[in-house]
Amino acid sequence: MLRGLTTVSFYAPDLDEASRWYTEFLGIEPYFHKPGYIEFRIGDYQNELGIIDSKYAPPGALDGPAGEIVFWHVDDVEGTLARLLELGAKQHGAPTDQGSGFVTASVIDPFGNILGFMYNPHYLEVLAAPAAELTG
Repeated sequence: MLRGLTTVSFYAPDLDEASRWYTEFLGIEPYFHKPGYIEFRIGDYQNELGIIDSKYAPPGALDGPAGEIVFWHVDDVEGTLARLLELGAKQHGAPTDQGSGFVTASVIDPFGNILGFMYNPHYLEVLAAPAAELTG
């Protein structure tokens, strides 16, 4: 059924400012632009992070940070948190050892979105496994 993460979308009231902020954080420019939407390809599997102009948000979607948190693997949770705070994000979830090597944290970006990140040993195992082991 669910085969893999394709696109995570956030909302921002100022798309140009969101583009600048995420470009600074990610170290890359968005690869796709259309009126009201930008998209970055990031990570080992080139997953997509889309930013949508807030005027297209469904009713109630912008009432505050809430809902699901998507966690992106990072190699250094503390370093990632420090960088995000330096760029103006606010801590949402403190770094938390979840056991077995999993460490999670999250911030609220300057546009009100929750950005989750974690050190995930399982992610690294999947990344290192030959494709035949994953499908076989």
